[in-house]
Amino acid sequence: MIKLSSAVTPPLYLGFDPGKDKCGLALVDSQKIIHWHEVILTAKVTATLETIRQTIPIDCVILGDQTHSKYWQNILQTTLPSLKIVTIDERYSSLEARSRYWELYPPSLWQRLIPQGLRQPPRPVDDIVAIVLVERFLAKVQAHDRS
Repeated sequence: MIKLSSAVTPPLYLGFDPGKDKCGLALVDSQKIIHWHEVILTAKVTATLETIRQTIPIDCVILGDQTHSKYWQNILQTTLPSLKIVTIDERYSSLEARSRYWELYPPSLWQRLIPQGLRQPPRPVDDIVAIVLVERFLAKVQAHDRS
């Protein structure tokens, strides 16, 4: 079960990086604070989403708009019909997530000897992509609010 600290600043967004074999999920608040993130096998995504929805007040799902997006959008609308879904451009998000991975998990001393462009995260970064998607959404909202 996912437990959040009491320091959550509503609204809370669920980033969703859709995939065929695995998906990235992340809970990020309006202050861009990351409360949880994980890579989930697709067979477990629906159950995970239902658990999250029952225990955590999510404002909306921020869904990447590329590979498998339409499939997951249909699943989400069927299984969680009351949940608002916003699609966001996810082009280049994997590259951004690889770089972001090293910000969240700084490299060890020996890893720092490898140029950043050549470093590969030791695990899939689909959950970091989900974080990037929420951050892109929030940046878009903030830009719209300023205009």
